[in-house]
Amino acid sequence: MVHALLIPFTLLATDWPSYHGGPANTKFSPLKQIHRGNVAQLQQAWRFDSGDDFAGSEMQCNPVVVNGILYASTPRLRVIALDAVTGKLRWSFDPSGGRKTNRKHRNRGVVVAQGRVYFGYENWLYALDAETGQPATAFGANGRIDLREGLGRDPSRLTYSNTTPGVVYRDLLILGGLTGEDLPSAPGDIRAYELSTGKLRWSFRTIPAPGEFGHQTWPRGAREYAGGANSWAGLALDEKRGLVFVPTGSAAFDFYGANRHGDNLFANCLLALDASTGKRIWHYQIVRHDVWDRDLPTAPTLLTIRRNGREIDAVAQITKSGHVWVFERATGKPLFPVEERAVPASDVDGEKLATKQVLPLAPPPFSRQEIPAELATARGVRSGPQFTPPSAQGTVIFPGFDGGGEWGGASWDPESRLFYVNANEMAWVLRLVPRPKGRAVSRASELYARHCANCHRADRKGSPPEFPSLVSLKSSKADVVRMIAGGAGRMPPYQQLGEEAVSGLADFLLEGKDTLLRANDSPTGGLKYYHDGYNKMLDADGYPAIPPPWGTLAAYDLDQGKIRWQQPFGEYPDLAAKGRKDTGSENYGGAVVTAGGLLFIAATNFDRKFRAFDKESGKLLWETLLPAAGNATPATYEVNGKQYVVIGAGGGKGDPKKGAVSGGSYVAFALP
Repeated sequence: MVHALLIPFTLLATDWPSYHGGPANTKFSPLKQIHRGNVAQLQQAWRFDSGDDFAGSEMQCNPVVVNGILYASTPRLRVIALDAVTGKLRWSFDPSGGRKTNRKHRNRGVVVAQGRVYFGYENWLYALDAETGQPATAFGANGRIDLREGLGRDPSRLTYSNTTPGVVYRDLLILGGLTGEDLPSAPGDIRAYELSTGKLRWSFRTIPAPGEFGHQTWPRGAREYAGGANSWAGLALDEKRGLVFVPTGSAAFDFYGANRHGDNLFANCLLALDASTGKRIWHYQIVRHDVWDRDLPTAPTLLTIRRNGREIDAVAQITKSGHVWVFERATGKPLFPVEERAVPASDVDGEKLATKQVLPLAPPPFSRQEIPAELATARGVRSGPQFTPPSAQGTVIFPGFDGGGEWGGASWDPESRLFYVNANEMAWVLRLVPRPKGRAVSRASELYARHCANCHRADRKGSPPEFPSLVSLKSSKADVVRMIAGGAGRMPPYQQLGEEAVSGLADFLLEGKDTLLRANDSPTGGLKYYHDGYNKMLDADGYPAIPPPWGTLAAYDLDQGKIRWQQPFGEYPDLAAKGRKDTGSENYGGAVVTAGGLLFIAATNFDRKFRAFDKESGKLLWETLLPAAGNATPATYEVNGKQYVVIGAGGGKGDPKKGAVSGGSYVAFALP
């Protein structure tokens, strides 16, 4: 007898059945009731306000719509089910048990499969009954499994979470995850779990164990202490071939690799794995021994390339450096010329960089590759082409830690055969500084300098919104202690410091008490350097210091390896009011392309606009103002013969004074 929970839904062409519309990650919809000729008539059909937003919160979720029900998450990571016609709440599930803290969470969507909703919250993977929202008790322990388990380390000393939905292959849910970016950090294993029980079926070690392929690209024993090389950005699946495509990020620590000499396979790779077994079919390493935080930032896109009268199944991967890599899907062979070039050595003590790196010669990059030399000279920092080494002086990272390409990813239209990429162009400065040495007794300020300033800066001002300010922290001591001890997302847990040290750190952050504390303080593997925070190059008025555009939208013809069109994307409202409307701006979230000839995208941080462009020409056809920026990917679906397009308006990514307010609404649009 088949358990009721395991009866599959009947998926319709009118649904938006999974993250980014389907496992190929194209973000294409065959719907065309809304088209070039009538899109200007779109009006709000419904709006659901979660009430879960707070200052600095975000909401990056791409909703899933199946059988007239929309499944999504809120800024506090409640999972909700809405009537997709009216926006009325059907049910909600709160994994925190009602505990409301102003702690930022990240979630880009859920998986709906076989009558269940699967989603990640902190270190847990939950399974809920899709009809009721109640935990599916047959899955794991009472409806959840702990993602920290099975990694070969003490789970209590790890953070590992699933912020981007996985893919479903037959009876498996295949996942990557988010790890810490400093040590200690979990290894970024790729894992497949049984949908019915939560039992682990297979695991691929991205930091290889002794005797495994790639082990020689790490120092001896690296599997025991190294971390990262994880796939936080999502996966793509070729269901016919049974191949899952996995983009990975850098190894921890991100910016100094003296304890991980070598190329560090399988960090910064596009991996093709057998979806049934986890066996490696092919890989291509895009950055060797990464010290620039060049994670592959999004799931790749499965498409076809036309060459010499034939079609080639391909996989396209965009990068933070602004490049499009295109590979033959079955073999991993690059479909455009690639250059291996010599790159500079590091002058930082103990660092050994790769002597050569690779870049595609075509298609052309969608982001500029260097800033004007005089800007770097004026600030006394180094600048140069890709792979200019990090330094104590400060090195410009461009197009930035957050792009070129980002987690919204690319879209592909099988009708026009165009490949769309929205991108950021922002210069940041990476500066290495000596890491304070651990001691058995330290002042709270010294513990902060060793463990927190790496992301939140020595002055505690952080780099909001990614790394929030800790000045004038508005939280209870219990919440701060819980965060320090348990970690979250990219922040590792620090409970190994001991209760006295964790409590004293909390007092320092909340009240400024700089007391002497006993601490078990050796968590960073003896690394000599860390960095002084994520520092954007801004002008005196808080705008990007480089000439615009600061955000772009481009359409590629990948058959020819050329850019068909490219234009600034987004604006700052205060600059636009003064006549500067074509600056572009930072943008996060992807685009949906439809058979109606349209490209729907929100994404822009500051202007709060949701736009529709002509997919062939890039002409703006419609725009509307959202309650907060739509830093997410929209979804489009049809119910009872009516097409809708919906976007999560979460905002929160940027300076509120320039328009980046937080929100917690889903807003749907339709024709009158």
